[in-house]
Amino acid sequence: MFERLGRFVVGRAWWVIAGWVVAAAAIILTTPSLSDITSADQESFLPRSYESVQATELGQKAFPQQATATATIVVKRADGQKLTSADEAKVGQLAQSLKAKNIPRTSGYLTGPPAVAPDKSVQIINVGLDAPTPDDPALLDAVRDLRADIGPELANSGLTAGVAGDVASFVDNEDTFNNAFAVVGVATIILIIGLILVIFRSPIAALLPVVVVGVVLSITTGLVAAAGKAFDLSVSQDLQTILLIVLFGIGTDYILFLLFRYRERLRAGDDKRTAMIVTVQRVGEVITSAAGAVIVAFLVLLLASLGFFGSLGPALAIAVGVMLVTSLTLIPAVVSLLGRYVFWPSKAWQRAPKATIWHRLGNTVGRRPALVAAASGVLLVALAAGVLGYKADYDFSAGFPQETESAKAAQDLQRGFAAGALAPTEVYLTTSNGSPLNEQQVNDFAAAVAKAPGVGQAQPPERSTDPSVARVNLLLNENPVSNEAITLVRDDLRSAVHAAAPPGTRALVGGTTAIFADINSANNRDLSVILPVAAGLIALILALLLRSLVAPIYLVIAVLLNFAATLGATVYLFQGLQGEPGVTFQLPIILYLFVVAIGTDYNILMIARLREEAREGNEPHQAAAIGVEHAGPTVAAAGLILAGTFAVLLLAPISFLQQMGFAVAIGIVLSAFVMSMFFVPALTALIGHKAWWPGHGDERPAGGPHVPPEPEAVAKG
Repeated sequence: MFERLGRFVVGRAWWVIAGWVVAAAAIILTTPSLSDITSADQESFLPRSYESVQATELGQKAFPQQATATATIVVKRADGQKLTSADEAKVGQLAQSLKAKNIPRTSGYLTGPPAVAPDKSVQIINVGLDAPTPDDPALLDAVRDLRADIGPELANSGLTAGVAGDVASFVDNEDTFNNAFAVVGVATIILIIGLILVIFRSPIAALLPVVVVGVVLSITTGLVAAAGKAFDLSVSQDLQTILLIVLFGIGTDYILFLLFRYRERLRAGDDKRTAMIVTVQRVGEVITSAAGAVIVAFLVLLLASLGFFGSLGPALAIAVGVMLVTSLTLIPAVVSLLGRYVFWPSKAWQRAPKATIWHRLGNTVGRRPALVAAASGVLLVALAAGVLGYKADYDFSAGFPQETESAKAAQDLQRGFAAGALAPTEVYLTTSNGSPLNEQQVNDFAAAVAKAPGVGQAQPPERSTDPSVARVNLLLNENPVSNEAITLVRDDLRSAVHAAAPPGTRALVGGTTAIFADINSANNRDLSVILPVAAGLIALILALLLRSLVAPIYLVIAVLLNFAATLGATVYLFQGLQGEPGVTFQLPIILYLFVVAIGTDYNILMIARLREEAREGNEPHQAAAIGVEHAGPTVAAAGLILAGTFAVLLLAPISFLQQMGFAVAIGIVLSAFVMSMFFVPALTALIGHKAWWPGHGDERPAGGPHVPPEPEAVAKG
């Protein structure tokens, strides 16, 4: 099939390119924008069955005046002394003055109760921030305007103030974020161009992935937006960045798969058309199987209860599908027309150097497969043991620079009030039948929940305009986004609150900590479902590719072991050596996307090459040696580019970006240089012909097309 596809694409190359231009223009011009289906509300991605979502919905109905977000102005004396009565009066005047300025998107300016810390160290003003969505840029402008007006109002008063809260924190760290991702974008392009220049010594080959991925990204975003509109799907605002990284990752992989094999065929003496036909014939099945495995891994995210993952899966699957079609049509058409000029001005494509490092590595694997398998396996297992100490960390603020205004204001606030002051836990009480709550019920409930486990302070109960609803805000003793607070809310606090509800009423626990507690539960459930299902489906794809039941089993085990080793290595570094309370809770799913899904590409490329060499009549040990020699440069180049891209994030002054950068970089390195290059080939050599049981995948198909074997060595040229 792939031979026929190759003949069609090469024979009608100009028609294929013209078809791509027309299709790309039509899609880009007629499809909606990705921003049309983007949502920034992480809570909206939780299913409605979770209590925190129900609490939020009840709060929005019962307290419609509630702001989208809150900015907390924290006022203290410049000399560090306790606030005086005059100081407290001045803070009240500040609130009224700011309110009178009618700063757009702000409301409330509440100074109590309680506004003054028990130790008189700080006084707060709570300012409501109103916008249609939490990511509205107008909220950032509102915080900037607040800060600009506070200074003159407190001049010569002996008081200083800072604005804290999530929006204020984003304002302070916006440049850091933008710079980090800008650096990653630039580094990605530099790494791709630089490494391919080193490998092929050709600017044309180096620019090919950048140009192709740029076109595919525009097409993909249009198709994803159209699918979102058609099926009423929302996507995260992070999708554009994730799409870019995924497309550069797999796009560069597939282009390298094609270019390395195309160079081999040219070296073997094929003309430019025949070389590309054979390349598509040999590599087409590998790319299709690799893309199929990645698409399946992404679509399995539809099983997630978290809507964020569920919406991410189809979008990434569409991206991989477009890249697959591109790799089998547009790229072969362009390269077949360019011929040897794709490697211009280098002449090294004409010769295959002998005794390269890949030749020596291949011989090592072939001669001593038991030692290589044991060494690489022990390394992966040792790193995987770190998973036993894994703890999720939900505290993004701790990972930001602590010298910003919002960070210092938050520290002052937490010193004066309970640790949970910046993100109160919202407890709602409502009657079961809609009848009004009486004062006795509300007061008794408020008194009971104030004594619940982990509660440092309880604010006075608030009555809604709906007489059947009341709210009590609880300030926890723990950091509201710490593991301790999340565990507390999920277990003891919720149980105590539910038990405190008077007969005929029910209580719901909401707020930031409750949302993270539910995300924690949903995340654990999703990973326990997604990983096994994805492993089973990837094994099925491998079984169809290899016509074997044995090889897919140890290949999938290797992928899962590599996932655990990656997470374990991250735990060792950040929780062990750096003493952090945990690693970001998003890390397992990020590793699933970039290590399990994309890392499977390297396994498929290597095992397909091992089978191909076995079909040429080589014994298992010799097939492993030649397979590593031929596929090694491709795997190494693709792995270095993707790992290097993420490693740049280690330079960001934000902890969770550093964790993500290290984890994905080390995961790709382990996938490419330990699992695919040593562990899998060595294990395949040890198992021998039984690896292909019950089929005969290592035997040349009877009557099938035969292409002369490639030269002994493939190396950088």
